Amino acid sequence: MTTVTSSTTTPVNSKNVVDTAAANGSFKTFGKALEHAGLRDTLRGLGPFTVFAPTDAAFDKLPGGTMDNLFKPENKEELVSLVNYHVVTGRKLVADVGKWENARMANGQSAPIVFANQKVSIGGAMISSADIESSNGVLHGIDKVNIPTRQ
Repeated sequence: MTTVTSSTTTPVNSKNVVDTAAANGSFKTFGKALEHAGLRDTLRGLGPFTVFAPTDAAFDKLPGGTMDNLFKPENKEELVSLVNYHVVTGRKLVADVGKWENARMANGQSAPIVFANQKVSIGGAMISSADIESSNGVLHGIDKVNIPTRQ
């Protein structure tokens, strides 16, 4: 019997973080936020990126009208900051993130990391689905929308 091996490795997921989030089905509102913020192409780029994506249920916890207000063109800068407050550079699995005290987010602010009871939270949001691999990074679903402080 002959064994055939290949020297090339195929990524776990050939989709980028944006398309991985869209295919998951739990991140529709986050996808809309990426679109309105003009960040889809950026996060479809080379990366690597680690995205802490709030689930649709997390967005549902926001006061009514919050996202509609952020989707207005005059609030784009605030929306960009909010989306970037959910992104770090590099491919960081939850085991890596759990060792940190803070994460430096793409918007320039820091978010506190807490590891307790075998769970990791970032900025007060629990990571509810971890290590969703993509071709240009990793996605972690979180149960709360983290709001950056105004600069």
